[in-house]
Amino acid sequence: MTVGRVALLVGVAVLVLVANVAASILYMVVYGHVIDPGHDPQYYKDHIQIAGPYCSIVAGIPLMFFAGWWVAGWWRRALGVRAAWIVLLAYTVIDLAILLAVGMSIGVGLLFVVSFATKLVAVHFGARLRIARPAEPDAAADGGGEWQ
Repeated sequence: MTVGRVALLVGVAVLVLVANVAASILYMVVYGHVIDPGHDPQYYKDHIQIAGPYCSIVAGIPLMFFAGWWVAGWWRRALGVRAAWIVLLAYTVIDLAILLAVGMSIGVGLLFVVSFATKLVAVHFGARLRIARPAEPDAAADGGGEWQ
């Protein structure tokens, strides 16, 4: 795997991180305007500190599944699962670095392990689903793609 390919996969990991943060923001907008409106801003800041890790788990499963499925189709089949694991590794390193920088508690550390485990399963199954698909028939083999 070349440095350029790894850089693309790290980019996908960053996209998943951004999408996961966006999901948490969307949750807080819905929570603050629909579910429990009318509180001061500190109430919502305290709430996202508790809800954020759970949002990461819930939103991260489909995001990482899709990322695994997506990158597994970029290159030949042998690299499919490996590419998905590189996305997960990059995501985990970045996420862990952020958590360590802001000071991770034991509770958040346990949620990080759960989050990592669910994302591991999701990215792996996404990649396996993509590479398990039967190959598309060659256009030349079926009459150039014309209706017959």
